[in-house]
Amino acid sequence: MKIKILTIFPEMFESVLSASILGRARAQGLLEVEPVDIRPFSDRKHRNTDDYPFGGGAGMVMLAQPIHDAMAYAMGPDFHGRRIYLGPRGATLTTEKARALAREEELILLCGHYEGVDQRALDTCVDEEISIGDYILTGGELAAMVLTDCVARFLPGVLGSAESPEEESFSDGLLEYPQYTRPRVWQGMEVPEPLLNGDHAKIRVWRRRESLRATLRFRPDLLEKAELSPADQKMLKELKEACSCES
Repeated sequence: MKIKILTIFPEMFESVLSASILGRARAQGLLEVEPVDIRPFSDRKHRNTDDYPFGGGAGMVMLAQPIHDAMAYAMGPDFHGRRIYLGPRGATLTTEKARALAREEELILLCGHYEGVDQRALDTCVDEEISIGDYILTGGELAAMVLTDCVARFLPGVLGSAESPEEESFSDGLLEYPQYTRPRVWQGMEVPEPLLNGDHAKIRVWRRRESLRATLRFRPDLLEKAELSPADQKMLKELKEACSCES
């Protein structure tokens, strides 16, 4: 997959893109990421990319012209993919959206800054808007890093195991089960017995129950949308009854 990131701060990306899973994916040729500096595309004398908003108000607004020209450069003559603006109006990034974007050939991510982007640039240069959450960031660069990392995990070969992304938190609408490693006993706390006996069927049941338990405790809102099997429903009922008894 190819990802190009339109930004006025391209220097923010290299340390993130060169480390850990993203760094390995790039080294292996599984992922290409190119930050594209918007500033050189500005037709203003001083290459500025912002101006005062019509109608007044605090802050500056990013100009349409340099964004349009930078997008044309990033797309090239044969672009096949999605153009995404990282902004607060967009639909929230989810596992399902990341999985869908991972099936695209190319992505171009536009990072906003200041008080936003001239609407005419968004109308002509963007296919969709995505938000990473209901809070304010200085710019879209951090959001672009989050989206890139999230999408990359669904690319074949990036994690080294085809099953890995499907076993993590939110992959099926639930939180992940607790994880343990050596030693078996640490400060008097033992690893749960089902994880030690080598019975994979019992391990799967334990992990599913603990996933439901964690979701019920920390994010009960997720249970309203999760697709639960009859066995899941039974375990969830038992967990709720146990919570009622304890309270």
